[in-house]
Amino acid sequence: MSGSPPATAASVPAIIVRQGLVSEGERAIPEEVPVAFSYSGSTHAVMMATPDDLEDFAVGFSLTEGIVRSAVEIEAVDVVEAGNGLDLQIVLRQANAEALSARRRQMAGPVGCGMCGIESIDQAMRVVPSVSAADLVLSLEDVTTATSALQDQQRLNRRTRAVHGAGFYLPGQGMVAVREDVGRHNALDKLIGAIALGGWQASAGAIVVTSRLSVEMVQKAAIAGSPVLIAISAPTTLAVRTASEAGMTLVAIARDEDCEVFTRPDRLNLKGISDVA
Repeated sequence: MSGSPPATAASVPAIIVRQGLVSEGERAIPEEVPVAFSYSGSTHAVMMATPDDLEDFAVGFSLTEGIVRSAVEIEAVDVVEAGNGLDLQIVLRQANAEALSARRRQMAGPVGCGMCGIESIDQAMRVVPSVSAADLVLSLEDVTTATSALQDQQRLNRRTRAVHGAGFYLPGQGMVAVREDVGRHNALDKLIGAIALGGWQASAGAIVVTSRLSVEMVQKAAIAGSPVLIAISAPTTLAVRTASEAGMTLVAIARDEDCEVFTRPDRLNLKGISDVA
């Protein structure tokens, strides 16, 4: 990449109103730039994102969009300044590049927003890999520790209070990776890329996110191979159904020592907790 990497946040002037008093001050806010994903010189998608951890983003996006099945299928990622944005020029192995080219030729028209490269209802409702065989078991303390650690390690959010976070928690090791972005899907893609590049086994740990759980978040976590997805907010009904079909444990509304388990509760050790049902 030519020049210095763009900043992830900037201080801007603001008129601050607090308890009936008005003052002049500054507020740190996150940067948001167009980030293009280009394969073999052709742009596949453009996302509005925080310009940080871009190699992780390129790898995670390529995995969750089904462009590659493993990080080793990506030969190189080059981050190039492109006008007002950034272009992630991703070099695939020859077989993957040919498969992507064939997929492009089959597209009937322009790709819409929402899910990148998706042009039909059937594609949006894609069958995700099963994670039911994973034998991971967490304690309630693990859930509390994981959500607390994610909050503590969100450095950009501490400055701006305006970005989402996604973290990977390994029992016995703690929170081993955290990624942030203005977009919740982007934060998760970055994390999935970090897991792949870091050599961790996604099946051995839990993915923790700061956002609500929509179906895309469940799909991405299942593609990564994580059997447990934890969130501080609530899931959608489709997310719950998809997690159940994938054999994934969905823990939501996880705040302090409280949480709600929607699917596969057997992966959460609740022994010693009173049952009031």
